[in-house]
Amino acid sequence: SKPEGHRNKAIIETLYGCGLRVSELVNLRLTDIHYSEGFVTVTGKGNKQRLVPVSNKALKEIDNYKPYRNSLRVIHDPNIIFLNRRGKKLTRAMIFTIIKDLSAKAGIRKKISPHTFRHSFATHLVEGGADLRAVQEMLGHESILTTEIYTHIDRSFLRDTLLMFHPRA
Repeated sequence: SKPEGHRNKAIIETLYGCGLRVSELVNLRLTDIHYSEGFVTVTGKGNKQRLVPVSNKALKEIDNYKPYRNSLRVIHDPNIIFLNRRGKKLTRAMIFTIIKDLSAKAGIRKKISPHTFRHSFATHLVEGGADLRAVQEMLGHESILTTEIYTHIDRSFLRDTLLMFHPRA
């Protein structure tokens, strides 16, 4: 249905456009979005907060969803962004179900999860040349080692990097 469609589009864009964990997504609040700066405040593991840049596409989809969200008859937590049709905060399990249903409708046979979008976010940044420490900060990783493991870089990209930047390649 239309309201869920707008919500689901905003969910996908926010997962991919910010690299959030599913638990961070379901706890995202309207007051966490800083439109003028283009950032969201994310509460991550251990209740640690970090500022994460948010894609313009994600901001647009959240804005498109807000009128439908605000038209719900009952809203149990007026500050939570992503709600079910009864006005309650979505659970982690609901997000997994939404992703599973959307991927099936799109004809995607490979199993994808909310984490797939986080992984793609990180991988695309690194493969595009982003600084690994910046990616670490955006993902909220304590250790750079976690980020390095997370962003498996394919061999052809490594080879191209050597050829492009090493003086004796």
